[in-house]
Amino acid sequence: MSNEWGPLAALVGEWENKGGEDGGLDVSFSHSRDQVWNTPYREKVTFKPFGPVENGSQVLYGLDYKTAMWRDDEENPFHTEVGYWLWDAATGEILRGFVVPRGITVLAGGTTTADATTFTMTAGAEGSPYRIGENTYLVDNASTVSYESTITIHEDGSWSYAEVTMLRMKEIEGLFAHTDQNHMVRSAG
Repeated sequence: MSNEWGPLAALVGEWENKGGEDGGLDVSFSHSRDQVWNTPYREKVTFKPFGPVENGSQVLYGLDYKTAMWRDDEENPFHTEVGYWLWDAATGEILRGFVVPRGITVLAGGTTTADATTFTMTAGAEGSPYRIGENTYLVDNASTVSYESTITIHEDGSWSYAEVTMLRMKEIEGLFAHTDQNHMVRSAG
């Protein structure tokens, strides 16, 4: 993989975490239990490279991605995303644009270096150019105020993420920090 993809080059391929003790952990409000609940999960992610994409003088290289997460041995995932991760070598801007089929779109971003092994992308903070869009039901009942994702690429070739999504929910006074974390290992590619 050439260096046009900067820190994203290490993510190209297929990844998984089979769950269990070392699987992902989702800490969120459970409507069925009416309380905050820790949900272990397994996950599969695919990243396919593309580029260049030219916006006038801006040149982006990216990864087309899709992820799905399952609780225990469920047949259908409880969470899916599709989107793009983008790298602008000229400015060091790194972006993640994705859609969640609950009626949410996110464009998160930040800056880093081409050889970074850890980087953070955020969306929704006041004054940020990176935004969150959501449907009217979510605006009224569980609105996303901000999103932050930190990616770490490990020496053994695996990678991990830690995400914090701040929500304003009817069920909880003040803001609620919905968190997700996982450690992904290469399955192919």
